[in-house]
Amino acid sequence: MNKVMTRTKHHPGTRPPVRHDPRRPGRTPARTAPGGGRLAAPQRPVPTAPTPPPNQPLTGLVPQPRPTDRFADLLLAVLSGGRPVHSMLRHTAGRAYDELAWLAERGPLRRPHGTRPVVRDIGYYVAGQGALEVFARIGAGERILAMAFRLEHGPDHRWRCTAVELGGPRLPHPDDD
Repeated sequence: MNKVMTRTKHHPGTRPPVRHDPRRPGRTPARTAPGGGRLAAPQRPVPTAPTPPPNQPLTGLVPQPRPTDRFADLLLAVLSGGRPVHSMLRHTAGRAYDELAWLAERGPLRRPHGTRPVVRDIGYYVAGQGALEVFARIGAGERILAMAFRLEHGPDHRWRCTAVELGGPRLPHPDDD
């Protein structure tokens, strides 16, 4: 089975996890000199991030987002009215742009009562070499909606969205009567 879940469940209204940093010790008692006076705190070197060799690219240091996460966020921004539809022109191929424009026109994810829709969970299925079928659960207020899209890896080594669906009516196909 090639189905993979990529995001952990997020429960709104709960506190974020607490940061436990082992490098920061608890408070230590003040030092006193043999004569009763206070000693100055010892000077410690400040840790810095390791610097890569000059000929090594920096991409290895910063984790890059998965294409499934990136496209889910981009599509959600367009469908909720946060980005214009034409911002997805270079990220789509085939009928996907028409489907996206048709869905955005109907505004199924427009912000109801000031709540912003969020991607709650993402998973994908490897449909073939260079093709992913992605599904996402979208939280919009009290509603949970489903969004599905297909990504294909092109000859130019870029991922493009080739199909978009959101729970509800679909864009009529021109061949259908």
